Amino acid sequence: MGAILGDPSKPLLLSIRSGAAISMPGMMDTVLNLGLNDEVVAGLAAKSGERFAYDSYRRFLDMFGDVVMGIPHSSFEEKLEKLKSIKGVELDTKLTTSDLKELVEQYKNVYLETKGEIFPSDPKQQLLLAVKAVFDSWDSPRANKYRSINQITGLKGTAVNIQCMVFGNMGNTSGTGVLFTRNPSTGERKLYGEFLINAQGEDVVAGIRTPEDLNTMKSCMPEAYKELVENCEILEKHYKDMMDIEFTVQENRLWMLQCRAGKRTGKGAVKIAVDMTNEGLVDQALQSRWWNHSTLTNFFTHRYLFSFLTKRRGRGRWGGGREKSECYIV
Repeated sequence: MGAILGDPSKPLLLSIRSGAAISMPGMMDTVLNLGLNDEVVAGLAAKSGERFAYDSYRRFLDMFGDVVMGIPHSSFEEKLEKLKSIKGVELDTKLTTSDLKELVEQYKNVYLETKGEIFPSDPKQQLLLAVKAVFDSWDSPRANKYRSINQITGLKGTAVNIQCMVFGNMGNTSGTGVLFTRNPSTGERKLYGEFLINAQGEDVVAGIRTPEDLNTMKSCMPEAYKELVENCEILEKHYKDMMDIEFTVQENRLWMLQCRAGKRTGKGAVKIAVDMTNEGLVDQALQSRWWNHSTLTNFFTHRYLFSFLTKRRGRGRWGGGREKSECYIV
């Protein structure tokens, strides 16, 4: 693509993500739009439009400050909410380019107010600091607690993935979403997720805007949606599991950002296991990786257990190993 980190004429922006051997959704830190500064944002604006460029810049200042510099996200959120109130708008998307430029300056002042230092404008320094922050997030209190609760042991740390950015905030032909390839609660074989037009990844989970059902994408971006469905089928066949996927659409072109085995309820796990076995996707030996104490406790305390066994009477028997909380269908 010919883009160069820190070059205003060929701006390269990066996302910095964790890549642990075992997925820990929401526990590890991420930085998006890395590489922006006052010079690079001007070059990006010349290529892709001012509103998009300064929207990306204010997002980066917020996320970098929170994840890397230890500035509370609320410090930036207060500035955003105050500006929206002054301008008489409810949504971020209603702020003008001029508003976003003003917000960028306010966000840079947050660094001075809270840390007593200016925002680090050197993209290479930004990258080194962000990589260190993602590595350090492995030992954050929430990550340690998650591993303890889920009995995740034997891992020495996380990898860090550095990816070229794609943008879901480039207007009404762009968007971002998250999905499960099957319903994680019921196990139903149907895409289950959320999508936001003209947004970046954190918008889906931040609560600032209400995400839409995936059917929104199906109606407004049919070609990208069709490709998404095909990709989900490919990923399930490859990994032989129900997948949790993050994706972005940039100007009607689909980009797959990340996938991992999806978390599921006990009820969902049984339904998915049975369906995938009947589909020839997995065998019973492969199913064993899905069962742990938490999943089984959820399943056995659910009234669905009785109906599950009743529906399958005569097809086999249910076995349970009490000592190790193992189960199997024979």
